[in-house]
Formats: sequence, structure tokens, C-alpha cells
Amino acid sequence: MSTSAPAKAPTPEQPGSGAASGALDRYFRITERGSTLPREIRGGFATFFAMAYIIVLNPIILGSAKDMYGNQLDNGQLVTATALTAAFTTLLMGVIGNVPIALAAGLGVNSVVALQLAPRMSWPDAMGMVVLAGFVVMLLVATGLRERVMNAVPYGLRKAIAIGIGLFIMLIGLVDAGFVSRIPDVAQTTVPLQLGTGGHLNGWPVLVFVLGVLLTLALIVRKVPGAILVSIVAMTVVAMVIDAVADVPSWGLTTPTWPGNPVATPDFGLIGQVSLFGGFGKVGVLTGVLFVFTVLLSCFFDAMGTIMGVSDEAKLTDAQGQMPGINKVLFIDGVAVAAGGASSSSATTAFVESTAGVGEGARTGFANVVTGGLFAVALFLTPVATMVPSQAATPALLAVGFLILAGSVKEIDWADYTIAIPAFVTMVMMPFTYSITNGIGMGFITFAVLRLAAGRGREVPPAMYAVAAVFAFYYLMPALGLT
Repeated sequence: MSTSAPAKAPTPEQPGSGAASGALDRYFRITERGSTLPREIRGGFATFFAMAYIIVLNPIILGSAKDMYGNQLDNGQLVTATALTAAFTTLLMGVIGNVPIALAAGLGVNSVVALQLAPRMSWPDAMGMVVLAGFVVMLLVATGLRERVMNAVPYGLRKAIAIGIGLFIMLIGLVDAGFVSRIPDVAQTTVPLQLGTGGHLNGWPVLVFVLGVLLTLALIVRKVPGAILVSIVAMTVVAMVIDAVADVPSWGLTTPTWPGNPVATPDFGLIGQVSLFGGFGKVGVLTGVLFVFTVLLSCFFDAMGTIMGVSDEAKLTDAQGQMPGINKVLFIDGVAVAAGGASSSSATTAFVESTAGVGEGARTGFANVVTGGLFAVALFLTPVATMVPSQAATPALLAVGFLILAGSVKEIDWADYTIAIPAFVTMVMMPFTYSITNGIGMGFITFAVLRLAAGRGREVPPAMYAVAAVFAFYYLMPALGLT
């Protein structure tokens, strides 16, 4: 125990304010990173509420598909598997990685598992492919290859990835809230999106979202501590009142109604239902390897982009844009991919919604302890955890998207077209293709080609050429008949 005189207590929102003393503060480096315990707690709550929808959405995506034998996964068991894996991996990232990056079943990867893998094999076989992809990710980290790929990314492209993620999560927020919706293909129009439904903003849920956006931004402008979390809680209460007094046809995935029975008994029946190599016997070695490669590519670069974007926004990177201790974070991400397969909840990966917690001031893994703890509680209180409507939570994504954009766009050298054009491609392709991986892949290919065209090919790190080639092969797979 230190015998020095205690320092003067800081004001409520100064660095060190509310920071845990002793071992907790030293372990998570809360004060050292300029954070406080209240900020970390608020950040953990904000991240949880921003991504709690995955407890409902992941079972819907996986539970709606059938394997080659016509079997479907049980919805209740999927809810348990999704919440349990999110809790375990988020806590692991917080305690060991010490970063405010929460993890859960990855959107996009779960669709690959449900629509590409499962129909050609059994569910345990499909989840075994996910586990193998996780093992490969861990191997790439252990050999240092994954870190070399990340370190090879030029500073300007790193900033573009962060901006692309900001734009991507803004679009996610707009779509999930119903402020923007997809125009059905039967409309025979070249315009893919529209305002609201039928080109108009209709209904109480959209009003809750609009009011939530205005409230969040107003609180941020006023520099109110906990602006994002305050807005989420306030708009959830407003939504509950509206739902009680008005006839609301649908709120989407979650309805803001206090459940009659808030306690749900978890069903762990899917945990461990995995066959590592059974899928190869069903589809052959080459196709099996390509399936693992597809899952691997999505997990590898989705997580890479998210980790880079969130760590940059949380000011955890150095002057070169690199994060100290990144290997631990990357290895845990590989463990998370394998854990998702082992629990049958599909590959688990870093969530861009972690930026909601960072926007609240989270800078350490203690925020993850809070988020992971809430996912653990959700195992037994799923009806309560999923009562926050997306219209109350998604305004946070718009606010954070703006903050990322404002903080990163000026860092790109727009005068150098060999970096400016790839940066532009990266940041626009993420929202336009609804994929972090696509944004990174197209940006990397453009960067390599333009540097070669400008006679500056030697300035491109070999790892960038290798990754660009991998992406080029990935995009050519359908033309080559390999999908």
C-alpha cells in the first residue's frame, strides 16, 4: 500500500475522477488512459444497449435455415448460445486485452453459415468449419502474420477504415430504426433505398428515433456526461409510454413493453455440438477449404477494421496509428471465432457498436467487463435485455459515426491521389456494400494498383500486395466456379 499523501480529488469529469483506486485502477490503467470509473461503466452500458439486438437477431438468422437433413436449430437454445458466447468473449477481451471492444455473433458471417454451409452439411459440420477458421486466425496471430498485415496498412488507409466504419454504423442505425428502408426488387427501380416507408416517415417508432437523434446530439453539444446512455434510457421510457397508449403495429425486433415474466431459463443444449471435419466428407476437401477460407476472410478483415477503427477513436493508438499490445487483442478475436462455432452461435467477432461505449468515454477493458456482465445477466433476463427498441438505441450510432468522421477525415493526405483515392474507395464501399470486409478489400486492391501505376510500387509493403492478391482471388472465385 502506498504511504504517500492522497492526491486532491479531481472534478467529476476530469481524468482520474471516479477511477477505481489500487489494484483495479492499475490493472485496467483507467486513470493512465485519462478515463474514470463512471465513464467506463456508462460506456459498458451504452455498448450493451447498442448491440443487445444480436440476442434476438442471431437466432432469427440461424434458426430460419435448415441443414442438408432438414434440421433447424432451436430458437431458445440459440438465444442462450448467443448471449453466453458474447458474455465470455467480451469479458475475455476486457480482462486480457484491456480494450473497450465488445464481441458477439458476427452479422454477415452468420448468413454465410446459415445459407452457404448448413444446406450442404449438418449443423455440427457447419459449426466445425467456423471453429477451424478460428484456429487458423489464432495460427496467423501466433506467427505474427496478422499483426504484420495490420502494421503494413498506410496511415491514410487506417483513417479511411475508421471513417468507413463510421459511415457504415450510421447506415446501420438508419436502417435498423426504419428511417431508411430497402425498396423491394419488384419495384423495378434503380434506387435501392428510400426515406422511411414509401418515401415518407410514418409511425411512432420513427418519431422515437428522430427525437432520440436530436436529444443525443443536443446532449453532446451541451457536453452532458453520459449523453448517449441518457438518450437511450430516456427514449426507451418514451417508447414504453407510446406503446402503452397508442396502437403501434410493429417496433421491429424488440417491443418496448415490460415483460410479464422477465426471467428466462437458459438452455445450453447447443454448446459443444460440433464436428470439426465432418463437413469435408460431405462437400469434399477443396470445397471445404474454400468454405473455411470464406469464413476466415470475413472474420479476419471485419475484426481488423473494427479493432483499428475503435482503437483509433478511443485514442489507444500511437503516432503511427498502431496499437501497443495488439497481438493479445487479435489472438482473443481468434479465440472468439472458434468459441462462436463451439457454441453453435456462429463466428463471434468484434462489434462496431463498441463505438457507442467509446463515445461515452470508455477507454479500457473495464467497460467490457460491464458489457460482458450484462450479457451474462441477459442469459436469465433476456426478455428485459431485449425490451430496448432499436429506435431508442440506434441514435447512438449516428452520433458516434459523426464523431469518427469529424476526428479522422482531416488526417488523410488528400493531395496524394495514390492514398486519397483508395481511402475514398474504402470509406464509401463499407456502407454501399454493407460490409467492412469489402471496403477494406477494394481499398487495398486500389492502393496497390495505383502505387504501381504511379511508379511507386516499391513503397507498398509486401504484405499489402499479398492481401490485395487474396482479395482479388476472393472476388474472382464466382467467375472461376469456386463458390
